[in-house]
Amino acid sequence: MIAHVEGVLREKSPTRAVVMVGGVGYELHVSLTTFSALPDAGKPVSLRVHTHVREDAIVLFGFHTDLERALFEQLIRTSGVGPKLAQSVLSGMPPRDLLAALAREDLAALRAIPGIGTKTAQRLLVDLRDRIGELASAVAAEPGAGGLGAPPASDALEEVVSALVNLGTPRARAERVAREVADEAGDAPIEDQVRAALRRLSR
Repeated sequence: MIAHVEGVLREKSPTRAVVMVGGVGYELHVSLTTFSALPDAGKPVSLRVHTHVREDAIVLFGFHTDLERALFEQLIRTSGVGPKLAQSVLSGMPPRDLLAALAREDLAALRAIPGIGTKTAQRLLVDLRDRIGELASAVAAEPGAGGLGAPPASDALEEVVSALVNLGTPRARAERVAREVADEAGDAPIEDQVRAALRRLSR
C-alpha cells in the first residue's frame, strides 16, 4: 500500500494532482484544502496518501496534512460514505472546521456540506463521536492554508466546472453555477470559487 508520495508536481487541478516519482507519474485525487496548499507545477511536493483498492482499480487519494488523511479514513468507515463523498466533504469544509463541528455535534454545519443529508450527518456524529480525541492528535501538524493566485478567467472557469463535475454535479448545472460565482468573485483563488459554488449548490 502506498502511504506517502514525494516528488515533483507535474500537474494539478482542484480535484487531482500528478506527482512524478522516479520517472513515474502518480495520479492522486485531492480535496480543495490540499489543492490550495500545492506548489506550482514543476516544484517539489510531498503528500500523505490513502490507497483505495477496488475490484477494477487502485485509486490514490492525496492529503497535505495528517489530520485531513485521518478524517478521510474515518469518514469512509461510516456507513453510506464512500471515498468520493469523503473527498467532497473535505472540499466543502476545511479539516479543522470539520473536526470542530464533529466535536460540538453540530448537525446543522454538517448538513450544510454538499452531499450530506440529515441521516448521513447523524451517522457521522454517532460513528465519529468516540474518535474525536484520536483525530485531534493530528491537528498540531496542520499548517495554515494559503491561497493560490487565480489563473486567467477562462481557465479558472473551466477548472471550477471540472472540479464540480468531478464532485458529482451535472455539467450543465456546474457551468451555470461556476459562471454565477465568476461574475461575483472572478479574481478569487480557484479553491474559494469552488467552495462558493458548492455552497450555492447546497441551497
